[in-house]
Formats: sequence, C-alpha cells, structure tokens
Amino acid sequence: MNSAERPAAAAGTFAIGGDMPVTRLGYGTMQLPGPGVWGESKDPDEAVRVLRRAVELGVTFIDTADAYGPFVADHLLRKALHPYPDDLVIATKAGFSRTGPDRWVPIGRPEYLRQQVELSLRHLGLERIDLLQLHRIDPEVPLADQVGELAALQQEGKIRHLGLSEVTVAEVEEASRTATIVSVQNMYNLARRDAEPLLEYAETAGLAFIPWFPLATGELARPGGPLAAAAREHGASPSQLALAWLLQRSPVMLPIPGTSSVTHLEDNVAAATIDLDDAEFAVLLRAVS
Repeated sequence: MNSAERPAAAAGTFAIGGDMPVTRLGYGTMQLPGPGVWGESKDPDEAVRVLRRAVELGVTFIDTADAYGPFVADHLLRKALHPYPDDLVIATKAGFSRTGPDRWVPIGRPEYLRQQVELSLRHLGLERIDLLQLHRIDPEVPLADQVGELAALQQEGKIRHLGLSEVTVAEVEEASRTATIVSVQNMYNLARRDAEPLLEYAETAGLAFIPWFPLATGELARPGGPLAAAAREHGASPSQLALAWLLQRSPVMLPIPGTSSVTHLEDNVAAATIDLDDAEFAVLLRAVS
C-alpha cells in the first residue's frame, strides 16, 4: 500500500523505550466490549473488521487491557490479527478487577498482577507483552511491590517494557526507583489538560505519553466555537482536529482513539494527515488555558 492508503503513517513514529517504534496515532480497544466495558461485543464481526482495518490503515500501536470485557477485547484482537504483523506493538494493562458493568476495583497485590499478566499472554497468544502498564496504583499495596512484581516478570522475559496509567510525576519518579518506566497513560485531550505537568515530564524524560479519552472536545466543538470554526476551514470533523492538535502538541504524544465502527475508525485515522498552522494551534491552546 502507498502512503495514501496508510494514512496513520502521516503521524510519524515514536520509539517506545528507545527500541520499539510505533506510528504515533494508535488505536484503543476499550469500546469493543459491551456496555459498561462489560461482556461480549454488540457486533463481534464489526469489531474484527475494525481491528483489521486499523492495521490496513497503517496503525502499528494497539492499546488494550485485561479489564476490557474482561478479556473480550483481547479475544477479538487475537481472532482478528493473530499471528500478528511483525511491526505491530500491543500494549496491555493489569491492575483492575471487574465486578460488573462500569465497576473497576484496583488490585495491585503482586500475586494478582502476576496472574493477570499470565492470563494476558494466554488470551492474546503472545510469548512476551510489548508494553505492560500498571492500570492503576493500588493505594493498599506499596508501589514498589506492584512495580517490583512487574519488573520480575520483565526479567523472566514475559514483558518487554513497563508503563504506568493515571499517575502523577511524583509517582513516576517513585516507580522509577524500582524499574525502568517508558510510558505514562493519563486522561488528556484538547478540552481537559490537567495532566500537562506529566506531559512536560514525559517530554524531558523521553517517555511515551498515551492520552486516553483523546476525543473529548466539550464546548470547543459548539457551533461558532474555535474547534468548529477550524474544522470547517480544514473540511474536517471536530474530532479529527482534536486528534491533529494532540499530535502537534508533543512528539511524545501517542493518541489511541477507540471506536467499534469502521467508518469512525477511518475518520479518526485521517486526522494524521491534517496539519494545523501555528495560529490555529495557538487559538485552540488558548481556548481552554
């Protein structure tokens, strides 16, 4: 395929951990399971088509988690893409127990984390997980014990790189005393930028910054708002502009928009081909500053 057929490549690449290059516009699987991120997909066949189409469009970074379903997203990933393309990086997460739809309970006991990593390897059909992220820090368990168990699995060859999700700069620094951390994943989007200090830290430290919920645009997308105006000028959707803004915001940014629709997937990935000029970027930056 040429570059026009693989638009995700227009986002450029970032080497996670310095040795694992991925296209900067990835895909997240959280919307593939049923309502409340619980149970089977409403349309498993479409979910498989979405995953295969993402790869066709040039996506080489897919983010998932044992908690999505649980394991529903992982089963779909394996069905759609195994044996995986050589350049595909699959990132997953462990550290949440699911007790029902929309219910998430952090569990960071070392024996639980080990169990979930082993299950992820089995369900995904992998011998080694490219990037394992601690889904949430369990406040009842010392962070060194949680990260230490993941580091032990890394030493055993079951994990390539380690990351963290929903953390502060101080927590990244604390975890880094136990193991090498290569990525952070926090909520961040054009309308909500609370994690700005963490993004700046990631830039300085060379960490990948994986923003979840990247498409929230809030009031910016209202008729007459700055995002809607810029979208009209580019002949694009507000969501595409929001993703283009994230990609331009930082070279360490790896957005992972998720969807259960091939049409929406194609719309999202097309954002990689949009360039904002400095004035447009600044207008959107100031809109929520």
